[in-house]
Amino acid sequence: MTASLGTHSLRTLTTALDPATLGELGVTNPASLLGTLGGTDPLCWLRRGEGFLGFGEVTAFTGAGRGRFADAEQWWKTLLADARIINPLRLPGTGAMAFGSFAFSKTSSYESVLIVPELVVGFSGGTTWLTQMSVDGTAPTAESALHLLRSAIAGASPADSSTPEPAPAGTVRSGALTEDQWKDSVTAGVAAIARGGLEKVVLARDVVATFAEPVQRVSILQRLIRLYDECWTYGVHGLVGATPEILIKIDGSVAQARVLAGTLDREDEPAGSTGFATTVLGGSIKQRQEHDFAVRSLVRQLAPFASDLAFPAEPFILELPNVWHLASDVTAELASSNGHLPSSLALVEALHPTAAVCGTPREEAGTLILELEKMDRGPYAGPVGWLDGDGNGEWGIALRGAVLEDPHSVRLYAGAGIVEASDPEAELAETWAKFRPMLQALNVPQNR
Repeated sequence: MTASLGTHSLRTLTTALDPATLGELGVTNPASLLGTLGGTDPLCWLRRGEGFLGFGEVTAFTGAGRGRFADAEQWWKTLLADARIINPLRLPGTGAMAFGSFAFSKTSSYESVLIVPELVVGFSGGTTWLTQMSVDGTAPTAESALHLLRSAIAGASPADSSTPEPAPAGTVRSGALTEDQWKDSVTAGVAAIARGGLEKVVLARDVVATFAEPVQRVSILQRLIRLYDECWTYGVHGLVGATPEILIKIDGSVAQARVLAGTLDREDEPAGSTGFATTVLGGSIKQRQEHDFAVRSLVRQLAPFASDLAFPAEPFILELPNVWHLASDVTAELASSNGHLPSSLALVEALHPTAAVCGTPREEAGTLILELEKMDRGPYAGPVGWLDGDGNGEWGIALRGAVLEDPHSVRLYAGAGIVEASDPEAELAETWAKFRPMLQALNVPQNR
């Protein structure tokens, strides 16, 4: 399904924001801007003080099923075909751009979306800019873009603060499966691997947090940025989280991906120890095997689009506040076909789902997931990110996240990679470690 623009075309204007104007607005970085917004519902893609916040919505794509990526790409190409774009900065993410979130499964009823906001505030390399977009026939101006930003800030209530206040205490209950039922699914997954034909399957579970008072979405984003600055904090409507894993990033002709597979809970670290993660995580045959499956799968799927591929012989250990991961960064020089580079959505479709969130072989793992998880993942572990009109884009995997189902209810998701050596109790503990970022953002104590 696509949104009709009638007789009007997309118009965009990108202008730089000077330091004096930023100071007048009280904006020093994305976190400070979030702190002024109060009850607004910004689109969000931020890491290490850089990225984008989007406001409003001028048009959007929605779709589902097997064709969701191709349909979204065609919609985006059609939107750009007669767009009028004024963009003197020419940085990735300037000019025409959209935020997106896609369902994990082609069988999911959850709607995948591309959203073109009315206003984008971008932060990159010390440059801050505004992009205003319209489809109603009006021409954006520097003055109208600044007016929209001032209006968003002025719309915040006087009680809003850049320092998020703790949310009301909530309660957590099992979702589709109880803990014991999910451990039974892990046991079934191990048995399926032992029978042959399957090397790895990633099994996810959900829990539901409920609150007496309404959940404040902006406060969740603020806490994730503060606690998990090394991750990509995302917010696309009700989907929020902070992912450590990039499915694909495109900057011109260069594509990059970060593969994570193999996890160790930091709560297991002995006091005063050094090299604990290197010894326990890096030295684990089970964890190294799980990581190798994921890297080989991504490289195999990316190779047809690349003239050159580079990836490390050994993973590095990524340190996050809640866990350590085995991580590998893959870089590719994209190959041109008939004078055109592959689009970010074409690469997203080719790479998703990776072995890190599905398993290997992919089709067999996906079938087993549907059988054992007893739930619709919705956008969990699906692609989330942005793309622009010049072919650039950045798509993470929607991990360490949740869906705000209503003002008082939040559904959290986490998964674990299952191989033949997996232990159900250890895999359950791993999911709780991965729930931790969202539980912290919701100010819900973990009772495990």
